[in-house]
This record gives sequence, C-alpha cells and structure tokens, in this order.
Amino acid sequence: MKRITIREVSEKAGVSTAAVSYVLNGRIGKVSQETVDKVRKAVDELGYIPDFSARSLAGNRSKLIGVVIPQTEDRKQLLLQNPFYSELVCGIEARLRQSGYHMILSGVDKGEGYLDTSMQRNLDGAIIMGIYQESFYEDLKKVRLPIVLIDSYIHDSYFHVVGVDDELGGYLATKHLIDNGHTAVALVTGSIRKDGVMEKRFLGYKRALKEAGLFYNPDYVFEDSVSYEYGQEAGRVIAEKHPDITAVFAVSDMVALGVISGLAEAGRHVPDDVSVIGFDDISVARMCHPPLTTIRQDIVGRGSMAAERLLQAITDSEESLPQEPTVMPLTLVQRDTVRRLTPE
Repeated sequence: MKRITIREVSEKAGVSTAAVSYVLNGRIGKVSQETVDKVRKAVDELGYIPDFSARSLAGNRSKLIGVVIPQTEDRKQLLLQNPFYSELVCGIEARLRQSGYHMILSGVDKGEGYLDTSMQRNLDGAIIMGIYQESFYEDLKKVRLPIVLIDSYIHDSYFHVVGVDDELGGYLATKHLIDNGHTAVALVTGSIRKDGVMEKRFLGYKRALKEAGLFYNPDYVFEDSVSYEYGQEAGRVIAEKHPDITAVFAVSDMVALGVISGLAEAGRHVPDDVSVIGFDDISVARMCHPPLTTIRQDIVGRGSMAAERLLQAITDSEESLPQEPTVMPLTLVQRDTVRRLTPE
C-alpha cells in the first residue's frame, strides 16, 4: 500500500508543505487557525501516517530508546532465552510506552562494540545491561546520549546506574543455607570477572562462610556460564563427585533449575539430598516443582526504574549530572528447595 506523503496532504489542503510540517510538529503558532483546520482535515481524509523518523529531525526528538543486552560469556544464547531479561525488558517497555517512547532491542555478541546500528539511529537515550570496566565503554561517552546501566559496576559519573546489592544477595543466600545447618555449601556461577555481578555474589558467598567460621573450599565453586545447561552439568558433577556437598547457591534461578535437574538425573533429589537456593525470583521459580527458594529482586520494577531514570535524564538539561546509583531492594523468598539439616 502506497504511503501518503506530506506533499499529497499539502495539495489536498491547498497549503504549502512547510505549513503542513508546522502543524504536524505542533508549531501551530506559525500558521493561521484556518490552515491548521485544513491540514487536520486533509490528514483525516487521506489517512496520513506521520513519518516519525523525519519528524524527529525537526523536533530533535526521535522518541526512540535503545535497549542493549550484551552477550558477556562464550556460550551463545538467544536474546530473551533467559526469563530474567524478558521480565526486565517488559518493565522497560511498559514505562517507555506510558511516555510515548518506543524501544529498539538489540543484542551484542561478546567482543563486539556497543556502538552497533541500534546506537546510531537518532536515539534519545539508551539502557545497557551488564557491561564491564573495559576500554570500549569509553566509546559510549562519544555518542553524547543519556545512558542508564543495569547490572554494571562502572564507577563513572557520566552514566546513570540502576542495580541491586549483589554482594549482599550472595551473602543472604549462603547465610540462609548455613542457618539451616549446611556446612558444605557449593557455588554454581557464571564467569567471575573483576567488578562484575558474579564477582559480587561470589564475595557475598565467601563473606557468609567466613562469618560462620567455615573453610572456603575452591573445589566447591563451579564456574562457567549463567545458563540452565551449565546448571545441569554442575548438578551432575556435584551428585557424582561431591557427595559431601549438601547445599548449593546458584547465582541465578535459571542456573538453580538446571542444578536441580542435573542432580535428579544423577539420582539425588532436592531438598531431601541437596538443598538449592537461587537468585532473581523469575516467574518460573514459583511454578517449578518443588518451588524454588531464592533471593528476590523486583525485576519488572527494576526495568521500570531504569526507564524512569532515563526519561528524567532526557528531560533534564545537558549540564545536569547523573544522580547517585539507584539500588533496588532484595528479599529472601523461602519456598521448598531448602531443607534444615538436623545434627546426627
């Protein structure tokens, strides 16, 4: 179907294309009320749909926000394969839509820069998840856009940050297992990188062990990727090679569900043989069997907060600096995958 053009609207209304542009962009003070009425009538009769990309050039606003999810590990995953990202994006999109903004979602493979095509489409701002303190992040400053970071420990006043206290979350998860009598506690985690989310949760794990006077055993740390598949693999290894391990802290719910599956495949069951706690409280966590004990963060609310911070930054003056990082709360959700050990 042929798209109606501004020229056709101008011919229908009997006015100039400039007059049509003024009306479409809300600059009605430039033309008479009679012209406004003619243009609006022509738009209605022709069924004209404005070209938002063209309008953005005149108004200096595209109403487009880039949302970038980088692949920070070697294992390739589909962009929204992890429900955590799906729920986070839902929160972002809903808040943006309330303010008349649209979202461009893009994935970036490990090792690639963040200034891909999605970052070059006349965006008003961007939300980026999970980047590290590496040299390429300096490139992000060159686009001179408001940027909100999620799951990033980059200490730079240029960026807005929305996060959680991951070290505290790792501590709360491990402490819950210890408080239930477990002394041989494993950690199943993604790649532990300096100033990354996994390192913070790992440090919380170690803090809880130290506080309880328990020995840190590196053989109890299973490190690879934040995926269901690696959780399964780690669960099988724990069941077959580490019968002394009675509890597992998995750094995400997806990993925890994989651990439960891997343990079951090897003949060990949760929570009778091994207790498991996750992190995130994705929707699946309460639907699985048994329902997963986990550290809850408000994922949708966090996405909404990131969008709110970005929208505020867009409306603020260019001279205004980002506020302090927004730290969302964490809570322990007790369900059925942690069993209290009784002394023999």
